[in-house]
Amino acid sequence: MTVQQESERTTVAVTNVGGIDETSVALPPGVTVLAGRNATNRTSFLHAIMAALGSDDASLKGDAEEGRVELTIDGETYTRQFTRQGGRVTTSGDPYLDDPTVADLFAFLLESNDARQAVARRDDLRDLIMRPVDTDEIEREIERLTDEREDLQDELDELDSLKADLPDLEEERTRLTDEIQEKRAELERVEDDLEDADADVEAQRAEKQELEERLADLQEKRNTLEDIRYDIETEKESREELRAEKRDLESELADLPDSAADLDDIEETIERLRTRKQSLESDVDELQRIVSFNEDQLDAATDGSIAALDDQESVTDRLVADREVECWTCGSTVETDQIEATVERLRETTQEKLADVREIESDLEDAKAEKREVERERQRRESLERELEETTTALEETTDTIAELTDRREAVTADIEGLEEEVAARDDETYSEVLDLHKEANELEYEIGRLESERDRVEDDIESIEDRLAEEDEIEERLEAVRDELEHERTKIERLEREAVEAFNGHMDDVLERLAYENLDRIWLERTEQRVREGRRKTTKSVFDLHVIRSTSSGATYEDTIDHLSESERNVTGLVFALAGYLVHDVHETVPFMLLDSLEAIDSARIAALVEYFGEFVPHLVVALLPEDAQALDDDHRRVTDL
Repeated sequence: MTVQQESERTTVAVTNVGGIDETSVALPPGVTVLAGRNATNRTSFLHAIMAALGSDDASLKGDAEEGRVELTIDGETYTRQFTRQGGRVTTSGDPYLDDPTVADLFAFLLESNDARQAVARRDDLRDLIMRPVDTDEIEREIERLTDEREDLQDELDELDSLKADLPDLEEERTRLTDEIQEKRAELERVEDDLEDADADVEAQRAEKQELEERLADLQEKRNTLEDIRYDIETEKESREELRAEKRDLESELADLPDSAADLDDIEETIERLRTRKQSLESDVDELQRIVSFNEDQLDAATDGSIAALDDQESVTDRLVADREVECWTCGSTVETDQIEATVERLRETTQEKLADVREIESDLEDAKAEKREVERERQRRESLERELEETTTALEETTDTIAELTDRREAVTADIEGLEEEVAARDDETYSEVLDLHKEANELEYEIGRLESERDRVEDDIESIEDRLAEEDEIEERLEAVRDELEHERTKIERLEREAVEAFNGHMDDVLERLAYENLDRIWLERTEQRVREGRRKTTKSVFDLHVIRSTSSGATYEDTIDHLSESERNVTGLVFALAGYLVHDVHETVPFMLLDSLEAIDSARIAALVEYFGEFVPHLVVALLPEDAQALDDDHRRVTDL
């Protein structure tokens, strides 16, 4: 063997897993056949491969404290360790797969495989088929796009409102411009009159200067008063907006349910489900160890010897000709078939408890989802309470500001009245005309300034609206794109479901064609929608119905139900379903193994046809077969008879 060939060699080394003490097996590319009778550790070896690949469906040997699996493939080694601690078995290591979900469903096709058993149990086939698809991510994207669509629509609604305000603002700007021009013309006239009047009172310039200073002070005070009045109006508008916002927050807060008690109940439910799940998992672990121990003893009995227990002599000498052994638990002589039947019942009990675990996991996920919803409501309540507190504080500050401005207004008004009285005292006949002209000029200048400020504000509003309106086309384009994306995402799950059903039907036809059953013409899925309850509400959910088409001896076809199929036909149907899942999800691209076991329901020739067909898709196909079934396979395939 060359260096390159050695690096590409695939080996599996197992210590204390299932019923195996220790073994190491080389697996060349292609098909490897584990040939042997029952209780020869073939299934334990398959579970060991699964563990190295990442599955949790493997158990530590019943009489061992530690176990280990090493998988070497493509020059890399992947490990899985098992350690018994306090009655529980923990796992560690670096397996091949980070997430074994798809492999557990469609690559590790042992008897207990969910996809194989789903048909007979009438499980939710849609859940199995779509489990590898991240539908939660799609739902989160739909929620994000919905929020963005609403935000963009709000922006467009706001632009429509601004667009409606624009004509009034432009009309206001025109009015203010005309009024400013009129005031300027009037001011020019007053200034001309004032210039003429000034020529007559040149001698009293000193008094005139003092009067003008008082008039300037008066004008400044009037400007200050107008600013204060404007600030008061602005603060009052802000106060009204804050009051409206406070009412909205109080209303929304009142509508939110008080979910504190619900959360306590949900958390109690979650803890109860977790405790129940842990208890069941502990039972399953114990049952698996018992099954493994008895399989070891049966295996030893088949070989003719059973190892001593607790350093005592052998409890069974050998398997007698009539397949009777001395029971290692009670000491009586029983048939091995009776012990095998008991072990089989234990296996069935294990599967029932595993099914209970899966049901509890489903309930647990529902409870966790309900808890997340309640927590979101609680977070929203806390956010609203913070906003309400901030709004109330801002409202109080605005009210205080209005009070302060009102006090300032009264003080400035008093100053103006004092200045007016002082100016009036200086208003004698000599300066009467000049005083009136100065007053009029000051008032006109103030009015012009006020009008110009108001016009500047209007022009700023117009410019701001025009800038916003320039974004309208871009917002509309983005809104249209978001709507298209949202429609695409909303139909994505449905498209994925339809494509998956179509692919499943096609691959099931291919697999069934190679099995060539005379009266089992077709197995196909149909996607329908049903109203189901999820938590406290009803929703529409997709359902995948399995149809079986059979034919009579005369060639007539008819649809049958799963309940009417024989046990072997149900097993075949489940296997066909699981094998189709392997092809639909392209499992061979991420998982280098397909594992097959418990194919007794299929005859040797059909097993050979299936193995040859799937051997073309996967780098390593490992199949456990009885010796008579193994004989039907190509002699070139690697055969392992001693584990």
